[in-house]
Amino acid sequence: MSQYYPRRGRNWYSAMGILFIVVGGIVIVRDALIWSPDFVLDFLLNSEITNAKISFGMFVFGGVLLGIGFRKNV
Repeated sequence: MSQYYPRRGRNWYSAMGILFIVVGGIVIVRDALIWSPDFVLDFLLNSEITNAKISFGMFVFGGVLLGIGFRKNV
């Protein structure tokens, strides 16, 4: 590849990070369409473990994987 298009971020970590973020987004959008945004917000803020909280965790974990993938040492 040329020096203008480095292959930065093209590794297993960044691919899995994108996958986790996309899947978490699909779950949040699906729940917002099925229930309503108010219910999804209630599911996110109550004390029970719900799929909205798991999806938020998937966003965070995907962001961590993207951060690892874009480091130069990996």
